[in-house]
Amino acid sequence: MMRRTFLTDVAGTAIAPVVTSDLLARGFAARLNGGPDVEEWEAKLAAYGTDYMSMGAADIQRSVAGELVVIQQQLEQPRLWSAAARLMTLHAKTFPGSDGSAAVRWYRMAATATDQSTDPGVRVRVWVRGRAAIALGYEGASLGVADVLADQALSLSDRPLGLLNAVYGKAHAAALRGDRATAMDLDARGRRIFDTAGSHEQASDYAVPWWRLNVFRSLLLARLGDERAATEAQDQALAELPASLPRFATHLELHRGLMLARSGDRAGGIAHATTAMNALPPEKHSLTLRMLLAEIQA
Repeated sequence: MMRRTFLTDVAGTAIAPVVTSDLLARGFAARLNGGPDVEEWEAKLAAYGTDYMSMGAADIQRSVAGELVVIQQQLEQPRLWSAAARLMTLHAKTFPGSDGSAAVRWYRMAATATDQSTDPGVRVRVWVRGRAAIALGYEGASLGVADVLADQALSLSDRPLGLLNAVYGKAHAAALRGDRATAMDLDARGRRIFDTAGSHEQASDYAVPWWRLNVFRSLLLARLGDERAATEAQDQALAELPASLPRFATHLELHRGLMLARSGDRAGGIAHATTAMNALPPEKHSLTLRMLLAEIQA
C-alpha cells in the first residue's frame, strides 16, 4: 500500500517525465540488483541529517524521492522500515503543513512504518513522531495532528531522547490556540528535558543543541507576545548558531518581524521579515520560512 501511495504522489507532484523515468529505473534496478545494506542506509541518513540544515526544500525533495523509490524495493528486510520511516519524515518536511494532505499523509505513514521495523527499542518511533509534531506546530499547521503525534511519542517512552521535539510541537500548538498556560508549562518541561537530552552535535536534524532549542523557544515566545523572553532566546540562539547555517538566522529575524507585527507595527514587521527573506539566497529557502512570512502578513 505504501509503495502504491508513493508512486501516486510522485505522479501528482509535477515531476518532469524524464525525472519520473529515472526514479522508476532506479527502483527496478534496486529490485533486480539489490540496494544499499542497513549500514549504508544509516550512513545516508546521517548525511541527510546534516544536509537538511542547509539545503533548500526543492533539492531535498528531489534527492529523497529517489532514495524512497530504492528503499521501498528492499522492505522485505524488516530493519529497513526504520530507515524508510526517517526518509518519509524528511520527505514530508518538503511539503507545506498547510497543504492539509501531503505532509500529514507522509508523517502518518512514517509513524506507521516505524512500527513495522525490527530496530530494537523505541528510539526511532519517538523521533519520527516528535519530529512531525514540531514541524507541524512550528509551521502552525494541522495542529490536531501535531498533538496526536506528540502524545504518541510521549506515551512510548519517558526517556528524554526524542521527546524535545514532541514537547515543543505541543507547546506551539497550544500557543496558536491561545492557551498560554499550557504553552508555558510545556516550555518549562522542554527545558528540563534539554538539561538531560541536549545535544553536542551542532548541525544535524537529529540533534537539538542549545541554539536550536532557543530557535524553538524564540518563535513560541513571540507567538505568546513575551517580547523580553523572546529577545533573550533569540540572542542566546545567535550566540551559538554556526555561521554555516544562515537559514536559521533568517528564522530568528522572522521571529523579530512577528513580534513587531503583534505589537501593532504590522507594516514594520512585514518589512523586517521580507528584508530578511530577500537576504537569504532563494535556493536556501524552506517552506517553513515561507509559512512564517505568511503568518506575519496575516
